[in-house]
Amino acid sequence: MGLNDSIQQEGFITTQLNTLVNWARKNAVWPMPLGISCCAIEMMAFAGPRYDVSRFGSEVFRFSPRQSDLLIVAGTVTYKMAKVVKKIYDQMPEPKYVIAMGACSSSGGIYRTYSVVQGINQFIPVDVYVAGCPPRPDSVIKALMEIQDMISGDKPFARGTVIGSPDKIYDIAIPAHGELVKSTLNQVS
Repeated sequence: MGLNDSIQQEGFITTQLNTLVNWARKNAVWPMPLGISCCAIEMMAFAGPRYDVSRFGSEVFRFSPRQSDLLIVAGTVTYKMAKVVKKIYDQMPEPKYVIAMGACSSSGGIYRTYSVVQGINQFIPVDVYVAGCPPRPDSVIKALMEIQDMISGDKPFARGTVIGSPDKIYDIAIPAHGELVKSTLNQVS
């Protein structure tokens, strides 16, 4: 007996609210692509039809940090560019995740110079590192799957990322149907 047969027979599914919210969040990760150098070509292939990231619900690349929850830093980050990367990261809403794609964003790569940041973890927190120079698109898909696993284990209501903060307790009154009609009529008249 499949899930559809079970739903048609029984009429409902039971689950926890955290599980339902995390399922929706993990299947709708919106990446903010930050292609700084050669790794950007592999990131474009990751989003293209051959590797088909849309299977994971992440085909909607947002070029606005205010609409993104995953920052993919692909390429060499100089100290001059680090300020821009940090500003983009700060503009993203919580909860947010970061993938350091390639050797350059992870550790500075082959550029041991005064102008290249030796790892973006020096100024923003990194959740997943993708090795390679440049890394293959399927490695970036594996990193996305790691982010999705992190989201699956999250407790958004306990952290306060869904409604308010964990310090405040909200008492949301849900009026009965009759009270709702009365309060609506009182507001109209």
